[in-house]
Amino acid sequence: MTMSAGTPILIEEYLKTSYRPDREYRDGLVTERNVGELAHSMLQGALAAYLGNRRKQWQIAVYMSLRIRVRAEWYAVPDVCIYPLPAPKERFPSTLPLLWIEILSEDDRMIDVWKKAADLISCGVPNVWIIDPHTLESELWTAAGGPNPVPDKTLRIAGTPIVIPLLDVMEE
Repeated sequence: MTMSAGTPILIEEYLKTSYRPDREYRDGLVTERNVGELAHSMLQGALAAYLGNRRKQWQIAVYMSLRIRVRAEWYAVPDVCIYPLPAPKERFPSTLPLLWIEILSEDDRMIDVWKKAADLISCGVPNVWIIDPHTLESELWTAAGGPNPVPDKTLRIAGTPIVIPLLDVMEE
């Protein structure tokens, strides 16, 4: 998930700085994110649109590339995330989303992606969905079940009406 070892910085400076693309902050370091590829961008936009079209039906709020305070010294940026309503009002939410979506990029190292997913789960994110934008193969990480492949390229969030068929997402 990171392209560089990171740059030391105070958290206050990170929070008032804009980066293009946005970067994450963890334990005093600012780290780059692997984004900007065509397949990544297409899937990110398609997911946001698909979820946005269902936000009233599912009673959710949808965000792309939102800085989220995962814990005191960790601000991370999901590719897409959803919150149940009422949505947080903070500039940088400290409430964790119901679903955190990470879309893989060519430069991602799976060991880094899996570590981030495990860390997010241990901090209280209930669902972390990792998707390969080229094949649409994916896995869902949860506290209850760890990483599990998502069958039929269709994510179902237990206890909610949320069903996200990736093939339909890409056709809409």
